[in-house]
Amino acid sequence: MYQVKEAFYSLQGEGGQAGRASVFCRFSGCNLWSGREEDRARAMCRFCDTDFVGTDGQNGGRFASASALADHLATLWPDAPGTATPQVIFTGGEPLLQLDNPLITAMHARNFDVAVETNGTLPAPPGIDWLCVSPKGTAPLVQTSGDELKLVYPQAEALPEQFVDLGFRHFFLQPMDTAPRGDDGDTLAETVAYCLANPQWRLSLQTHKIAGID
Repeated sequence: MYQVKEAFYSLQGEGGQAGRASVFCRFSGCNLWSGREEDRARAMCRFCDTDFVGTDGQNGGRFASASALADHLATLWPDAPGTATPQVIFTGGEPLLQLDNPLITAMHARNFDVAVETNGTLPAPPGIDWLCVSPKGTAPLVQTSGDELKLVYPQAEALPEQFVDLGFRHFFLQPMDTAPRGDDGDTLAETVAYCLANPQWRLSLQTHKIAGID
């Protein structure tokens, strides 16, 4: 049984595939925070701005099989001209609590690339086409390789230098827009300055928020 908070078609807004049209599948549940505000202060991840509780979102629900969920997600890709390869992005919450080999295989059978955005505390199953890991605080990092490491910045307990030797193709810093502000009130400026001083890191902006899209 797969539990999906919401699913929708939009543009990837951040990281190495920013701008790419994709179907997003947001699974319910996370292993670093319950999703309830009363638990935020003692959660391992305290800056999440995403609702991943329940199955009541747009196109959400419970799906008894990988085939049923894959069929559901495939209907969200438009019947449009051109040769673009469809992509599904599994996110959360924490998608690796639910994403498994049968679902990856089912999406590939429907000609979709499979992308994942994970906190990295669980091992990723094989067959993922684009793997993005976003470390959170002191949470132990199990998945130490992939296509991109995207670090929300700044995090006092997750410093960029902790990750520079890991097996990722791309390294991104993304300003934490909900972080407590410093004297200058500008985490974007801090992030830009860090990327300039440490060019292994590239700047990631949440362009979907800038553009006003989902």
